[in-house]
Amino acid sequence: MSPDLIATGALIIAYLLGSVCSAILVCRLLGLPDPRTEGSHNPGTTNVLRIGGKGPAALTLLGDMLKGVVPVLVARHYHLEPAVVSAVGLAAFLGHLYPVFFRFEGGKGVATALGVLLALHWPLGLIIVAIWVAAFAAARISSLGSIIGFTAAPFIAWQMVPGYMLGIAGMSLLLLARHKTNIIALAKGEERRFGSKKPD
Repeated sequence: MSPDLIATGALIIAYLLGSVCSAILVCRLLGLPDPRTEGSHNPGTTNVLRIGGKGPAALTLLGDMLKGVVPVLVARHYHLEPAVVSAVGLAAFLGHLYPVFFRFEGGKGVATALGVLLALHWPLGLIIVAIWVAAFAAARISSLGSIIGFTAAPFIAWQMVPGYMLGIAGMSLLLLARHKTNIIALAKGEERRFGSKKPD
């Protein structure tokens, strides 16, 4: 099988796998409200934690991260070029943002993006996880760590794994764009802290 055919198949499969929305499926299976209509209305881990607790949130986090990890590891197994491998990760991320199975209405992609980073280069992924944890611990604001971490990710990638930098930059820009309302709320001092009853 030619590398071009493998790359094309990997990109398509990555997008389709990314389109499987873990938050919606977990909530349906466990009889919880649709995360798109409750809490922050975002089908992601943080919102599932708010409406369903730690167990459903953990399942959602695992599912969303695996959507980023699995396609990238498969692409690396076939020794595709670094730019193609990072593009496969980007395709999985795009599937999460714009899922074909859920009317192209997806989440913000933080867990899937972290899965992609960990599979591309686990030290880089751990650095971004550490940034997220530190920011959340300091401010109790989930979005803050994501915004800081993925603003830094392309620059850190440029130093550590330059071959993956363009794909990571594209993913980071899309993630920041999905956090536009959070960025505005942070600037106004109105972003919701975890545990607050006020909706996003």
